[in-house]
Amino acid sequence: MRFDDAASRRKWFERRLAPLLDRLYGTALRLTRNPADAEDVVAEAVAKAWSQLGRLQDPQRFEGWLFHILTNTFISEWRRRRCRPQSASADITEPSELDSASFTLFQQLHQPFLLWWGSLEEQFFNGLLQEDLERALDALPDAYRVTIVLVEVQGYTYEEVARLLGIPVGTVRSRLSRARSRLQKMLWDQAREAGVVLGNKEGGTRE
Repeated sequence: MRFDDAASRRKWFERRLAPLLDRLYGTALRLTRNPADAEDVVAEAVAKAWSQLGRLQDPQRFEGWLFHILTNTFISEWRRRRCRPQSASADITEPSELDSASFTLFQQLHQPFLLWWGSLEEQFFNGLLQEDLERALDALPDAYRVTIVLVEVQGYTYEEVARLLGIPVGTVRSRLSRARSRLQKMLWDQAREAGVVLGNKEGGTRE
């Protein structure tokens, strides 16, 4: 893109950036799970976008281009931390395959789910998704959280995530499946604790 002067270039950039800042921070927070780290990732991504603005050929793709820079910024930092022996906790490791891998919400609900789904339950789950889904995401192991955020929040394909993380496509699919399973289990447990559904996790349903 070309601009008449530096002032018009900055004005255009700031006008496009302003409505995206909250979403940029929210995405960075889901990836990092740390407000300070999220702010750093957003700040670095914005600085990179500003310095590379001349490479943006299509102004209509500014939003996707900016989120791509954000993702690459996070991945770069994550990879640097993986290389530090003292930062083993920052590594994305594969959780145990036995840990909630086979849980699915619909297996727990069974057919009666269609019968008792009413306004109270609907209100609860709507509120649960709005209020607690982010907390459930934050509780996921790094391997699952990063994968599901990249796919479900940012819309990357499995192949793109595989390239970003340097893992096979099959691993992306496996992590995503287990992430969804864990999220479903956490939401199910929260629903049971709130008294919306009754029964045990081995297949019980609401009475």
